[in-house]
Amino acid sequence: MTGKFSGADRQSKLARMEQEIYDVLIIGGGITGAGIALDAGTRGMKTALIEMQDFAAGTSSRSTKLVHGGLRYLKQFEVKMVAEVGKERAVVYENGPHVTTPEWMLLPLYEGGTFGKFSTSIGLRVYDFLAGVKREERRRMLSREATLGKEPLLRKEGLKGGGYYVEYRTDDARLTIEVLKKAAEAGAHAVNYAKAEQLIYDEGGKLGGVVARDVIGGKEYRIRARKVVNATGPWVDTLRGLDRSKEGKTLRLTKGVHLVFDGRRFPLRQAIYFDTPDGRMVFAIPRDGKTYVGTTDTDYAGDTAHPRMNEEDRDYLLAAANHLFPGLKLTAADVESSWAGLRPLIYEEGKSPSEVSRRDEIFVSPSGMITIAGGKLTGYRKMAETVADLLAVELQAEGRGPYAPCATRTLPISGGDVGGSAGFPAFVRKMAEEGERDGLLPLTAEQLVRRYGSNVATVYDLIRAEREREDAHGFPAELRAMLRYAIEEEMAVKPVDFFIRRTGAMFFDIDWVRRWKDQSVRYMAERLGWGGEQTQEYAEELERELAAAYSPSEEAVGVGAH
Repeated sequence: MTGKFSGADRQSKLARMEQEIYDVLIIGGGITGAGIALDAGTRGMKTALIEMQDFAAGTSSRSTKLVHGGLRYLKQFEVKMVAEVGKERAVVYENGPHVTTPEWMLLPLYEGGTFGKFSTSIGLRVYDFLAGVKREERRRMLSREATLGKEPLLRKEGLKGGGYYVEYRTDDARLTIEVLKKAAEAGAHAVNYAKAEQLIYDEGGKLGGVVARDVIGGKEYRIRARKVVNATGPWVDTLRGLDRSKEGKTLRLTKGVHLVFDGRRFPLRQAIYFDTPDGRMVFAIPRDGKTYVGTTDTDYAGDTAHPRMNEEDRDYLLAAANHLFPGLKLTAADVESSWAGLRPLIYEEGKSPSEVSRRDEIFVSPSGMITIAGGKLTGYRKMAETVADLLAVELQAEGRGPYAPCATRTLPISGGDVGGSAGFPAFVRKMAEEGERDGLLPLTAEQLVRRYGSNVATVYDLIRAEREREDAHGFPAELRAMLRYAIEEEMAVKPVDFFIRRTGAMFFDIDWVRRWKDQSVRYMAERLGWGGEQTQEYAEELERELAAAYSPSEEAVGVGAH
């Protein structure tokens, strides 16, 4: 079981998980839960993780896709947080350069804007110091002409200059999957589409496990553990309610929406971080031939599993983009795709959505359930270390262990064995050339290397194997190999898992999804042994996600700052 992470093995894994007593059971397969599974597993704790949807299906595939250092938190004087997340982003980058990459960010400065030239220069200098920024990535201040040279689409009226600094772009869902694959290598047992329906207590009221329902097969499994961690993000309070421990601080869910445009319609050269007329901050980021803009920030009380863009969200972001890039005259018809995610923030009285702290907090209930709430994508590894430290103390007090110290600061995640950030460019060249020798187009080979990192050799093997199979539909061997890899090595169970969270194509290449969806559904049905009804159900689910990515929902309009 250890190390294999196949979608075909889900039910047999659940059956085997019923036979174990774990040191720790983590509920929630987003980036926080994944990080805890890796940290606990590498310390020698017997670790299990269940996720009621697909891994990363909640907040961890719906962020702004930046491992960023939190420059905006300087405005709120959260100095400790800036220092912590600033240093952590470098750790995240070094351990997985294939899923995280430095991105120079331009902060244009305008007359009457939120940021003045002097305050921005000081702020960025403080930021560099707190975050321990590398010398070659330290901030620069640009003149008006140099700012327009970086991005000619910017509004010229009132432009005074710009700040130029480094953020880190990531694929949030793939980061989560790679961390989980590494946790599985370390012995953790993780399964998606397994929902904690009931909590199991001993006679003294101590929490000792869960009854988990296989959302796909319907069967229930009793999974026992000495410690249970609630890392369910937007569902944290739901689980606390089940534990009868929802008291004191509670969550406040806010929704963030992003719009995607084709790069030919929105030819952004340079990532931009800009203030809007209502004083919020928004990103515009070029990626893979597209440009995406976000995010909004509104209170949310709708369907937690399926937050959607509505017309007000769309119009707000279009207005923000047109204000900064007036020559584009973007309209709703230019939006190719979108996504909406929820921030599980800790409620603070009297604050607007944008002002609420992004700090994480740990709560321990009377039954012993450990809840981790709040926090940022950037800080996932540090949050996991804190939780695993607490687990080690509690388990050792009960006579378990001893456990090894935290090892994740310098541990490459799955796919990250590429010689660190310094060795990654040479690794990409070498492996892309190997792909080309095997008949792949140069762009395809490079994309595969950048997506899969040191796991690309396995993908190449699967491409060779798929080329030997009969294929009457002109279905490319590299796509079949990616599907097979997603099923066999990344526990993809449904077509939406592949198109949204294993590739990000639903957001950044929606036409590719439309082109290959039918063949991909048939391929997965053959590989996973679906009947006609199940195949139709998953095909319809994929169509619903395509429709939702493209058009606004009818949900009630949010409240609060966008």
